[in-house]
Amino acid sequence: MIRPHRRVSRRAKRATYEQERLRTLIDSMSAGVIALDESLRIEQYNGAALNILDSNASIKGTSIARHLKLINREKQPVDLKRLIEASTTASSYRNYRVQYADETWISLHLSISPVVHSYGKRTRRGYVLILRDITREKSLEEERNEFISVVSHELRTPIAIAEGSIGNAQYVAEQKAADDAVKKALATAHEQVVFLAEMINDLSTLSRAERGKLSVELEDIDINELLTELVSGYGEQAAEKDLRLILNLPKKRLLLRSGRLYAQEILQNLITNAIKYTADGSVTVSAERTRKGLSVSVKDTGIGIKKQEQDRIFDKFFRSEDYRTRESSGTGLGLYVTVKLLELLHADIDLESKINRGSTFTVTFPDLG
Repeated sequence: MIRPHRRVSRRAKRATYEQERLRTLIDSMSAGVIALDESLRIEQYNGAALNILDSNASIKGTSIARHLKLINREKQPVDLKRLIEASTTASSYRNYRVQYADETWISLHLSISPVVHSYGKRTRRGYVLILRDITREKSLEEERNEFISVVSHELRTPIAIAEGSIGNAQYVAEQKAADDAVKKALATAHEQVVFLAEMINDLSTLSRAERGKLSVELEDIDINELLTELVSGYGEQAAEKDLRLILNLPKKRLLLRSGRLYAQEILQNLITNAIKYTADGSVTVSAERTRKGLSVSVKDTGIGIKKQEQDRIFDKFFRSEDYRTRESSGTGLGLYVTVKLLELLHADIDLESKINRGSTFTVTFPDLG
């Protein structure tokens, strides 16, 4: 009769030991950790969480919304309950601040992870929040973005003047039948100035996006018309590489309520990339209405993207290690800026690619009207 009792006791001691070990681990973390039940009441927390919440008293059993007051960039309150309950998978946020009673604030990195607990036949839902003070990081980011914004703005005028002057010099060289070496030098200079202008434009857009300075002006967009203009505009660039630039559109007009300027820039980036990284074959632009919205795909027969690089292709300044990519000029900002613009339009992007078999980027725009 004694032995079974001892086995249960050992299990209980083992469970207690594991709980204490977990508790010690959580308490040693520099980030704030808060466990919530399905009613969003606090079950467990560590000392770092109390520091971020600016509290010295016990908060166990109280509502998280009572202690964590979030505001956005515009200093408007954030519905924390809605934010947490909308997190069906692990989610992270870097653009919120914690507002304190004395109206001071800190920048917060907030991670929300849903958790399912099973106790016998009963299943309970909960959440784990991880909070980290990133005020200094955000301050450095803002200083960097401000610097980029000022520099890109100041460079626009001299670059525009240089481009215009070189263009005029090219015209004069043609009229005066200048030496071929002079024409070639002018063409190279013009090409490099245009590249620099595009890079400055990307930096300016990126800076405004990361500072929350971009806004969307909604309008009705005729996608058939927009894509026809884009394909026509890049026809010469494709022809220079002997590429077929194909446009597939349904007979019925595709209309979208969204931001035309940003939608156009997104599609331009995808088309120019497809042409840049395709040596022979074709680039096909297609559009269709789906249940998720309006989808536009850009398919090429180019070099493709390695599987291990596909998750990083949208990272800032990322460029593939493929030597064929390195042969083309680029900053690694194009697709990162594209993602920032997609976020503004609440659009999604999917990538399918095989090395040496080409890539297909598909953007799905929702109607925002």
